[in-house]
Amino acid sequence: MSLVLHDYELDSDSYKVRLLLSALGIEYSKVAVNVHPGHEQRSPAYLRLNPLGNLPILVDGDTTLRDSGAILCYLARLHDGDGQWLPADSQRFGEVMVWLFFASADLAPATLARLHDMLEVPADRDAAIAASRRAFRIMDDHMTKRELEGFAWFVGDHATLADIAVFPAIALSRDFGVDHDEYPALRRWMRRVRTIPGFITMPGIPDYH
Repeated sequence: MSLVLHDYELDSDSYKVRLLLSALGIEYSKVAVNVHPGHEQRSPAYLRLNPLGNLPILVDGDTTLRDSGAILCYLARLHDGDGQWLPADSQRFGEVMVWLFFASADLAPATLARLHDMLEVPADRDAAIAASRRAFRIMDDHMTKRELEGFAWFVGDHATLADIAVFPAIALSRDFGVDHDEYPALRRWMRRVRTIPGFITMPGIPDYH
């Protein structure tokens, strides 16, 4: 099997890739990386795969990719011929990419706040949580408007990479003390995400019914 994912079970970015792989029904090999307490991702062997020293890392034959957003796009282009997850339509494509970049930049404080509380990663906790709340409010306002317009997903009329990219940050926010009751539209949307065929969970994600 040529597709290999190097990941850490508690890493939210690695989870995004696992979720898409499951939704696409793609078989792959998984290599568990000793992130905590071993910091294996910063070892010489892993720095040769990714000089940034973080996860996930996807190896597909001669192709090695880092960054969850890049990996999601690669997998969608390669294995999703119908363009459900990464639409070919220019407008929808652009809208999906807006949320992929949002996940990478604006939701980074949520990732940092969680790592600070779980793994004692150094951070200004108050600032990270405040920034997380601002990002979640933007997401909740967006989904409130979408629901009023008759739509259930972040972009278009079905789940896309946009939903996968932004889902873990809010789904795991209780790990750093931000409750989901503050974001009712996101609570409803998170329930819908769990109905995606092939959905898998990870430790820390609530089991909404």
